[in-house]
Parts: sequence; C-alpha cells; structure tokens
Amino acid sequence: MFHSACSSSDWPHAENYPFRQSWIQRRAFPESGPSLPRRPFFYNACVKTWDVIIVGGGIIGLTLARELRKQAASVLVVERGEPGGEASHAAGGMLANCGDATPSVLQPLATASAQMYPEFVHELQDESGLNVDLRSDGTLLLPSAGHAYEKILGANPLPTPLGDLEPALATEGRLAFLLRERSVCPRALTKAALKAARHRGVDISSGTRVLSIDLSAGRAIGVTTDKTSYRAMKVVNCAGAWSGQIAPYPIPTRPVKGQMVCFIMPSRELLRHVVRSPEIYLIPRSDGRLLAGATVEEAGFDKRIVPDTVQTLRHAAIALLPALKDARVLEDWAGLRPGTPDNLPILGATPIPGYYVATGHFRDGILLAPVTARTMTQVISDGEPEYDLAPFSTERFVLRAV
Repeated sequence: MFHSACSSSDWPHAENYPFRQSWIQRRAFPESGPSLPRRPFFYNACVKTWDVIIVGGGIIGLTLARELRKQAASVLVVERGEPGGEASHAAGGMLANCGDATPSVLQPLATASAQMYPEFVHELQDESGLNVDLRSDGTLLLPSAGHAYEKILGANPLPTPLGDLEPALATEGRLAFLLRERSVCPRALTKAALKAARHRGVDISSGTRVLSIDLSAGRAIGVTTDKTSYRAMKVVNCAGAWSGQIAPYPIPTRPVKGQMVCFIMPSRELLRHVVRSPEIYLIPRSDGRLLAGATVEEAGFDKRIVPDTVQTLRHAAIALLPALKDARVLEDWAGLRPGTPDNLPILGATPIPGYYVATGHFRDGILLAPVTARTMTQVISDGEPEYDLAPFSTERFVLRAV
C-alpha cells in the first residue's frame, strides 16, 4: 500500500498514532503548537513517499519495519535480493544470551531481547499463521578447561546426570552446565516476520540494490537504487554485511563467513537440548533436523562451500553425537554475518539528519531483533531509547579515526 503525499486524509485519526502525529507536525508546521492543523502541507506534493525507508530485508529490517508500522509509520523495505535470503537464512538460531561469549556492554540488550522473545514469537505466529519452532529446552554448555561455574553468566547445575539428560551424547568425563536459553528456526522466523510485515501494510521492494542515500540541504530525503529512486523523510540502513557499500556515509561493516551442515537425526528425540562446546555447537529442530556449526572466517564476500570444512564440521558433530555417523546430511551452506571493527552492533542516528543505522549484529542478529526494533523505533520517532545505545553509536568509529 502506497501513501500519496497529495492527500491529507490518509490518516484522519492521527491523534491516535503518536509517531504519525509528531511526524506530520514536524514536517508540515515545524513551528506550530501541539494541536494538529486540519490540512497539513506535505513534503514533495504529488510524489509517492513514505515516512521511513529501510534498506535491507533481513530479520533486523523486517522486524523494525513491522514495529514502525505498529506506530502508524508508512514503511518501505528495499532489499537487494530476496527478503531474509542472506545472514538470516544462514543463521543457526541460538538465542544465546547466557554464557561468557556475549560482550559485557552488549549484555543488557541481549538479556532484554531474550525476554521479549515469547511475546515477539506469539505476535509473529498470530499475524503470519506460521510456526517458527521456538524451543525452550535449554542449552548444555560444555566449557573449555579452566572455566569456573561461578564465572559463567546464567550457568545452572544439571538437574540430573548428563548421561541421563542426553544419553546419546559422548561426553564422558566432561563438565557441563545448563543455560536457560531458547532456540528458534531463523528461516521460519524470517518468513513469519515478512508475512507479518506485509499483513501490517509494509511495502517491500525486492531485487533492488540501494546505491546511495539521497540528500537535500544536508539531510536524508530518500534513496537511489539500481532501478529507481524512492522518497522518505527518514532512512535506516539495515543492509547487514553490505551496509558499508551504500554512499555517502561510510558504515564500517565487513562480511564474516560462516559454514554450517544440517543432518536428519535418526530420531527426533535423539537430542533435545542445544549443545555448545568449544569444538562445535549442535542445534536440534522439532522436525528432526540438526544443525552443526559454525565457522568464523574472514573471507570477504565469498560464500562458497569448502568440502574439507564441511567434513571437519561433520566429524566434530559425530564425535559429540555418535548416532550421527550414519545420518543423512540434508544440506550445507555458508552465510555472511555483518561484522564491525569491534564486533558490536551499530545502532542509532548518523551525522546526517534523517539517516539511521541498525546493522553489524555479527552472530546475534536473530537474538537482538526484537530489542533492536523497539529501541530503533524509539530513536527514529525522536523518543528516548529504552536502553543506552551510546556504546553502539557510529561516533565511536569517528572518534577512533581522529
């Protein structure tokens, strides 16, 4: 659904939508008082336009688009390929907010987002009619030597001996803790997010590569693509590993390759818990699939599968779960995570007014999608973010460059 800038009657009850109300006031009568004018003057009259354009249709972009629509903003998502076809499609789906792998500065966002997940999934499934396979069995953490129980965030002693909890695992003599984490199927989640976004009226342009952010008088007014131009008063770069390719503001992201392999378990009950070990992680799905991964490689935009690497992953998985020895390999793949110089997300406004960034989630894009959508919606609508985003600002790289 497109909103024509010619019409002032598209939103006759703007007072019910805080985002739309404040946006109209600033755009039409920036010096006016709190009451809405009856017939506001719209920017660039008679040109189709949106409140917000989101560049990138992965889980971050789609979730943000849906959240903005909940605040009555008109939203266009522009995706270079198929929505959800890159890092979101390749992800494992561990909602890993516990353990010792999350940087301390990121922990508040990780914890908050994990707590949002049950309601987030409930809404997506309700709006899309799709099941995203949210599992709450927990994670078995097999730490490397020297890791003390007290130093591992969220670690709990096992309720029963490991051999009773997961008898198929070959873990004799190994220390293990239980992390109360969840997992989800990222492919199903992204499909649900896409369908839910469309259900709420988000416009999607796929197969369209954004080349640059368009500026007028020093602020963002839309985007130019390889096919056409689109107009909006605000633009958000959610393009993942490709974020840095969009002119004019340099976003310091890079692709970080990850290869994975997927088995069909001999029995759906072969493994119930996610297993994280220094050698490999195993993620069971309710339909009998089991994912094993993943590598972390600095290989540029190379997404080719390396057979030797896949065999290494397969052997590591079999060593931990011997019943996989004769299991069929359903699929293997490689994806490109969006990394940054400090491997932390980039969230918030850029030095260009009207231009925002939500990218660089590295290995935590699936986990951080709900909290990113909520906090970025608050920022984009000129509100106060619920969580401190200063550690994730673009300014940290500007300061380093100086």
